[in-house]
Amino acid sequence: MRKLLLLFVIVAGAAFSASAQSSSESGKFSIGLEAGLPVGDAKTVGGNLFIGGSLKYDQPIATGTFFTISAGYTSLSFKDTYGGGSLGYAPVKVGVKYFLAESFYGEAQVGAAFGTKSGTGTSFAYSPGIGYAFGGGVDLGIRYEAWSKSGITLGQVAARLAYSF
Repeated sequence: MRKLLLLFVIVAGAAFSASAQSSSESGKFSIGLEAGLPVGDAKTVGGNLFIGGSLKYDQPIATGTFFTISAGYTSLSFKDTYGGGSLGYAPVKVGVKYFLAESFYGEAQVGAAFGTKSGTGTSFAYSPGIGYAFGGGVDLGIRYEAWSKSGITLGQVAARLAYSF
């Protein structure tokens, strides 16, 4: 996992370096609320709802193309019939966002989801999605996100409502 995180740092540095040479547009932050419905193994083990928040930074690297880095916190709650409770994760991801039209984009990110409860460990995270950047800094994205570790994949179909600044 350390090698994977080192690779992310190298990719991030290269992207920021390339952006300084290819674009005069500045990057922007966004803060968002996230909610997701469990699918696959997450639903099988009694997952009820993913809820959380995140901070994301978009750095332009070419016209209509951005390098992204995000971090946040997500809680997976369980149905009472499965014992209730919740598990917390802190996903950290990097990726690329490409605007297919003026405000409509596709995005893909990879990274790690760090479990906050003892014994949950670190999972490989990936999330392809689409979104729309509304005027006034409002952004709505929909994605499939999964965290895989030891043959178990906690997946969700999620939405992120964010404000960019």
